[in-house]
Amino acid sequence: MKKNEKTNVMRLLDNKQIVYESHFYEDTKAISGQEVASVLGQDPRQVFKTLVTVGKSGRHYVFVIPVCQELDLKKAAETAGEKKIEMIREKELLPLTGYIHGGCSPVGMKKQFPTVIDQSCEQQETIMVSGGKIGCQIELTLQELQKIIPIQVASIV
Repeated sequence: MKKNEKTNVMRLLDNKQIVYESHFYEDTKAISGQEVASVLGQDPRQVFKTLVTVGKSGRHYVFVIPVCQELDLKKAAETAGEKKIEMIREKELLPLTGYIHGGCSPVGMKKQFPTVIDQSCEQQETIMVSGGKIGCQIELTLQELQKIIPIQVASIV
């Protein structure tokens, strides 16, 4: 991905005048969040991954957590007001969100799902989320992210 190439995420952020910084990396084999943080030389506590889940009710939820952590499904279900939550299957991701595995961003999904970010984000000056494509990350503050998507902060890891 070229540095001057804009993703849909960047266009949405630009359109809403959201302050962000884009980071590009060439190693497109780096798909896991830990690998992405390493390639970019970033603290893994600052780099967040976007996980899409489905509740017992059939409703979908998005959880944004540090790449070095695992989503606590019990806490996630409690936060969402569901009896149970599970990860969606990888093949469901693209038709549901418009994003592929490794390039899923909480910004610009086909439909806006209830979105929750782990409270550890409050300890970071800025956080990084996918820019909507493998090879691109977006760095911004929680406050800027909240200007473009309604995002709840909770303990979910």
